[in-house]
Amino acid sequence: MLRWALFFFIVSIVAAAFGFTGIAAAAGGIARILFFIVVVLFLVFLVLGLLAGEALF
Repeated sequence: MLRWALFFFIVSIVAAAFGFTGIAAAAGGIARILFFIVVVLFLVFLVLGLLAGEALF
């Protein structure tokens, strides 16, 4: 999913360079949403991993 966020970020940069501001804004918004989903999933799995580690010991 992080790869998709990077892809949309690059599309946004290229579209902005060529003057397609609408496409650049849309791709940037998608990239931002995907990035925050990745961060939230990382934090959830980090907490779950810490709780599972405590349950084992």
